[in-house]
Amino acid sequence: MIKLDILSDPICPWCYIGKARLEKAMEAEPDHPFAIEWHPFQLNPDMPPEGMDRRQYLEAKFGGKENAVRVYAEIDQHARDEGLDIDFAAIKRTPNTINAHRLIHWAGIEGKQNAVVDALFKAYFKEGRDIGNSEVLCDIADSAGLDAAVIGKLLASDADVDNIRQRDAHSREMGVNSVPTFIVANQHAVPGAQPTDLWRKVIGELRDQQAAE
Repeated sequence: MIKLDILSDPICPWCYIGKARLEKAMEAEPDHPFAIEWHPFQLNPDMPPEGMDRRQYLEAKFGGKENAVRVYAEIDQHARDEGLDIDFAAIKRTPNTINAHRLIHWAGIEGKQNAVVDALFKAYFKEGRDIGNSEVLCDIADSAGLDAAVIGKLLASDADVDNIRQRDAHSREMGVNSVPTFIVANQHAVPGAQPTDLWRKVIGELRDQQAAE
């Protein structure tokens, strides 16, 4: 297997789109060599713990309502092209995602990372749930087969907060400044939500390389 590390934030629509495109490629190439691990990268590391009103956040980020609407109309079209039905109107708050990243980390220990990442994207983008809220995260953990009571206790503590922040900071020091970023075999960084056809080409090249070796 070849390691595919994915740096992502569960409130990043391009990360959701990028995941869908990669998975279409893997479904089309079922003998793909990828072993996937998800890693933390906070789009808003300075977000207040309680999050903030989403409209206020987007208008500040994109310099006003018109720009925010324009940018998100484009994102919405790309999402629909991939069969992702995002309900942006349902999202009322932009959360701080450090606890969501802790949950993804703990899910990795249990071998359930992909299920939790899927559930976080669905909760945020399709259901408009606040994935900064511990009760919501416990519910997501339960749906993915994790022990919600254990997750609740961990979320109530500072467990792995420093771990997540240090990994995030390390990625920035290595030059990562946007997500999604995919790192193939600890060597090649592939930034952005790349098209399915590009991933199929990468998979083919990796298979040929493995066969030659």
